[in-house]
Amino acid sequence: MKASLYRSLLYCSLATLPLSCSQHTTPASQTASTAEASSRAIKVEVRKENGHYRLYRGGQPYFIKGAGGSRYLDQLAAYGGNSIRTWSTHNAQQVLDEAHKRGLTVTMGLDVARERHGFDYNNPEAVAQQLAKLREEVLKYKDHPALLVWGIGNELNLSYSNPKVWDAVNDIAKMIHEVDPNHPTSTMLAGLNKKEVDYIKAQAPEVDFLSINAYGDLPSIPKRVRDFGWEGAYMITEWGPTGHWEGPQTPWKASVEETSSEKAKVYRSRYEVTMQQDTERCLGSYVFLWGQKQERTPTWYGLFTEQGEESEVVDVMQYLWTGSWPQNRAPHLSYLHLNGKKATDNIYLKPNQNYTIQTQVTDPDQDALTYRWELLPESTDLKEGGDAESRPGAISGLVQDQGKGQAQLKAPEKEGAYRLFVYAYDGKNNVATANAPFYVKR
Repeated sequence: MKASLYRSLLYCSLATLPLSCSQHTTPASQTASTAEASSRAIKVEVRKENGHYRLYRGGQPYFIKGAGGSRYLDQLAAYGGNSIRTWSTHNAQQVLDEAHKRGLTVTMGLDVARERHGFDYNNPEAVAQQLAKLREEVLKYKDHPALLVWGIGNELNLSYSNPKVWDAVNDIAKMIHEVDPNHPTSTMLAGLNKKEVDYIKAQAPEVDFLSINAYGDLPSIPKRVRDFGWEGAYMITEWGPTGHWEGPQTPWKASVEETSSEKAKVYRSRYEVTMQQDTERCLGSYVFLWGQKQERTPTWYGLFTEQGEESEVVDVMQYLWTGSWPQNRAPHLSYLHLNGKKATDNIYLKPNQNYTIQTQVTDPDQDALTYRWELLPESTDLKEGGDAESRPGAISGLVQDQGKGQAQLKAPEKEGAYRLFVYAYDGKNNVATANAPFYVKR
């Protein structure tokens, strides 16, 4: 898969993620008021003014400072975010209601079938059934005041061959325009290349603007949008760390993940050179992922841990959205060394041998740090397009904490690929993370 074209992240699995613990089903006493609030659509449109494209909501300019996912909405609103993105209409009423309570909007995903999952766009009956189903979904939610944009499918260009999918996208966009005059349409692409731009221009003119998922190549998107002949607006609907397909790999094909602090640096730089600079075409963006998921590792794409601690990337997003840093900031991790080597050094260990682990973590607020170490076998449940992956089970008893960011690892007896994780906590719900893949070889 070419990194310049494909982003292997389809988050249909995210549709089942729960809302944060502070969010709940609307009580019966609020049902009437919620229903009333949900029947007042707010007009959203794209305007071109003096050569610049802008999104308008309720007659006012609206630049998207968004996040992918429907968790931790209180934090999102408090840190300066204004919108969330979903990948389907699963639990859509609750998502819309919870977002609206916090002054957030929703780019609502419509789950359009993918060729790589076996859908045949040469089957007119199946295509018609899908259109009818999506029409029901649009009619159900079109008047909710939190609704911002309809997202038609996610990464339909990932591992596909039949360009008729763009005819179907156009029919969906046309249907939306007929039944919902208040919200624009888009379709989310895995990366960007000229072929898809040409297809969409020719076969899907009803799409109001492009949406692009991009990671390591995000800074190239503004130029490529223009080079490939797209003359309208676009938004970035997924962006984040260097993707697992884009960075270094070990000889045993384990992808090397950036530390949480390395991620903080690249999130900031990519946002500043893309979303903050392309004021002519870019309508805003949705950072990925405002939550946590297992994809290659449990820490790769989430800005939060499984327990809800916030990484340094969350601090960066608050700064980018508001211009101010949080009062208490996350720990900063400078390095993780296993047997004196870093993650990119292709670490080979002998079974049952003892090895030193060292990490250097500092806290900007001088908070006392505690450490947790975790040893996992390298994941073998590797999927495409962000499909759900299972988390490897932890191996206990082989890592001994020695305090102050140091530990000792007894290498597993079984030959194979493993990954060592460190979590450094500041006691204020902030965390720094890193991991190092290694291979046990006799």
